[in-house]
Amino acid sequence: MEDNGALPQAKAQPGAGSGPLPYSRIVVKAGTNLLTGGTDRLDLEVMASLVGQIARLRDGGAQVILVSSGAVAAGGQTLHIPRERRRDIPFRQVLAAVGQSKLMHAYEQLFAWKGIPVAQALLTRNDVSDRLRYLNTRNTLLALLGLGVVPVVNENDVVAAEELEGESFGDNDTLSALVANVVDADLLVMLSDVAGLATADPHTDREAKLVPRVERIDEAIMGLAGKSHSGRSRGGMVTKLEAARLAAASGVAVVIADGQVPDVLVRLAQGEEIGTFFAATASRLESRQRWLLSVCSRQGAIQVDTGAARALRQHDRSLLPAGVREVQGEFQRGEVVPILGPDGQRIAAGQVNYGAEELRRIQGRRSREIATILGYQYGEEVVHRSNLVPV
Repeated sequence: MEDNGALPQAKAQPGAGSGPLPYSRIVVKAGTNLLTGGTDRLDLEVMASLVGQIARLRDGGAQVILVSSGAVAAGGQTLHIPRERRRDIPFRQVLAAVGQSKLMHAYEQLFAWKGIPVAQALLTRNDVSDRLRYLNTRNTLLALLGLGVVPVVNENDVVAAEELEGESFGDNDTLSALVANVVDADLLVMLSDVAGLATADPHTDREAKLVPRVERIDEAIMGLAGKSHSGRSRGGMVTKLEAARLAAASGVAVVIADGQVPDVLVRLAQGEEIGTFFAATASRLESRQRWLLSVCSRQGAIQVDTGAARALRQHDRSLLPAGVREVQGEFQRGEVVPILGPDGQRIAAGQVNYGAEELRRIQGRRSREIATILGYQYGEEVVHRSNLVPV
């Protein structure tokens, strides 16, 4: 842990502001306190600034996913419900149902002024813990990014609550960390109304100092969370640190910063030091490889021909049905399956878009024939290259 003795303080690194962005895929989490400006209603000026910064990141070549709070606040604004009556879960679900469309309508208009299409993605914990839902979520979000769309993600508060055991994230901090992992993000930026992790609550302690960089979130760092101001949002500093630890372990760098700092997203993406930076504790590739290899099925395998083996090993290509020579054993769509070369030796492991029975019907065939043969299609690839790791 390092301490620079100032709160807050932005410092430019050499070369910041010029050249390509150091991050190619960024997840931005915008908290309720930021989006409402501490009031009972959405602050469209704050939202417009956020959208403008995301547009500039895209102009710099970065893909961006926005994880946005604010649905409950928007619902309360529409129904004229004061903040103190928004606490109990059933009522929050009602407000979220009313406010989600209002929130998305605001984003849709603001992004449209920048010529950027948006898509809404409402998720529950099961969408990233269940094998098939995880695969669907990952494929959908990556496809949206590939088409130049900005996904706007939020927890599905209408159906996800603490009473629904195992389904709720509990806060959008955790959701943003899981989304960053799902899409293999380079950077997660959690924006709120706090400058970052501090040694004490800066609102009450004039001696409070910003912690500018954390290499590893240990007990000492977690002990600072209770001393930092958490505001009115659903997730305080404790949940932010837990989310940062989850993302860092997945190979994602994390920043907690004040969203009201001018051009904070653009400056962070260009290398400026703003807020608290949490270093990734593993590389994204290492994290992805460990996960794929740890859950690799022993019940089946896919053997490929010489051309497919070469494409996987030397050219970082996806596995297409035309390259499949034999399907061994049984496995379901979404499982991680060993991929064998022509000699029977394992050359990779990959998360499959088709189960063994389906794959036997389309093996050796062209991708364009999949829908005709099966009557449906989950993608042109048997295994997309982003879901494949060589061994």
